[in-house]
Amino acid sequence: MSVRLPDGLQVLERGWLSSNNIVFHDPEWPTVVDTGYGSQGAQTLALVQAALQGQALRRIVNTHLHSDHVGGNAVLKRHYPSCQILIPPGLQDAVTAWDETRLSYTPTGQHCERFTHDGVLTLHGTVRLGQHDWQVLPAAGHDHDMVMLWCGELGTLISADALWEKGFGIIFSELMGEPGFGRQQATLDLIAQLAPRLVIPGHGAPFTEVESAVRNAQSRIQWLMDDPRRNADNAMKALLAFKLMAHQRLSLAEIAHLFQQSQLFNTVVREHYPQDPAELAARFAVQLEKAGVARREGDDLVLKS
Repeated sequence: MSVRLPDGLQVLERGWLSSNNIVFHDPEWPTVVDTGYGSQGAQTLALVQAALQGQALRRIVNTHLHSDHVGGNAVLKRHYPSCQILIPPGLQDAVTAWDETRLSYTPTGQHCERFTHDGVLTLHGTVRLGQHDWQVLPAAGHDHDMVMLWCGELGTLISADALWEKGFGIIFSELMGEPGFGRQQATLDLIAQLAPRLVIPGHGAPFTEVESAVRNAQSRIQWLMDDPRRNADNAMKALLAFKLMAHQRLSLAEIAHLFQQSQLFNTVVREHYPQDPAELAARFAVQLEKAGVARREGDDLVLKS
């Protein structure tokens, strides 16, 4: 069931592997929050153009810098040269230097076209989106530099990957031996305190059953903490799906090579999976098939259209 969105706000819901685009219609500052995955840049541009109906995009706001949330920044900036790009604090120097390791693209084996930024959001400050001020709130866990956007007047939270209707983003720091589950719990506690009437997530449809979503997410954190291998399994499947989305087709040999060469994959494999890389590739190919993301054609895994 669809929910009623605040006036002047439009959600362009994408396929699960590409973030939603949240468009704020405003005569002075038409804005989009997050821009999807790079391989879908042409689709992002077409969707934003259709939403703005001839108006020029003036601003991009990013909740965090993962490739599925900023992949359309460069193509939108080329089409709208005067458009400003605002990013969260924490990695602005990495964006300036385009340090793909610190930005997570090299460790995860993902690509993101280089972009520049024009400003940095201020934690606990506000940004004007449409006709309302939205507070910039920290949202550590999935990405310790991620932010959420909260409008108390509207009772609406743009939660990025801190809370989906059924879950939240992978806790990447735990895969690298750094704390993350507790920080995700703290973010969920903050959301519970805000008690939003409407949540617009980074992936999936906006929803209003917020209390139950938070309770389920808190239970999921405990479930992951009980067996960290579960977090690793989620990460392996998601990152392989992203790679497949970029290339459309991967052989089992290429997947095995990816598990060996990608920094994050390699770290996770060493920690959690004693299997031979070829055996591991076959195992996760089957899991993506079962999830309906891909199909097998001989020794190739092919993205489902």
